Amino acid sequence: MRYVSSAPTGGSTTTKSPLASGKWVRLEKTTYVDAAGTTRIWETAKRTTRRSTTTADGVGIIAVLKRTLHKDCMVLVKQFRPPLGCHTLEFPAGLIDDNETAEAAALRELKEETGYKGEVVGITPVTCLDPGLSNCTTYIVTVNINGDDPDNLHPSQKLEFVEVILLPLDEFQKKIDELLQREDVVMDSKVYIYAMGITQAFAKPKELPVLKQ
Repeated sequence: MRYVSSAPTGGSTTTKSPLASGKWVRLEKTTYVDAAGTTRIWETAKRTTRRSTTTADGVGIIAVLKRTLHKDCMVLVKQFRPPLGCHTLEFPAGLIDDNETAEAAALRELKEETGYKGEVVGITPVTCLDPGLSNCTTYIVTVNINGDDPDNLHPSQKLEFVEVILLPLDEFQKKIDELLQREDVVMDSKVYIYAMGITQAFAKPKELPVLKQ
């Protein structure tokens, strides 16, 4: 079934004017014309680090640790985020370097943040992160980690301020909720949405009326 919206969908940007700029981020005033033909102003945050050789700013990494006689685990990172003033729980992630593919960036960032060596098994198209605030974009890269590989038995991360958190895939949302009750930490929305999707995929079909009979 297809739903058709009657709302206007047009719009175009006319000018961009700098308001402030730092080492990593700049603020712009964007003048644009909306779908109704009205000229409006929008304040936009942009990274200063996007490379000319890539179409996205960075990568987010959905990493699954697979070990013999163990449950598959999601690999997350806990770190302090100054804009929030608290610790967050996130997927490993990072910026793409110049002349670097998204796949290579994902494996590099995974190694730096978690110490694990992985294998890329999937990658999304370019996705936006917070389109009402920023033009920041990312690839989401899926990586499998062979936990039986000798290189992954005692992973050594390069970033001391990042704590690696392993949560079982089959109880992902439940374990996240338990962690949030124990610790003062904010969950990255991408992680929680992914956990909700897993719960919906595996639990909700059992709640259909036809399956309850």
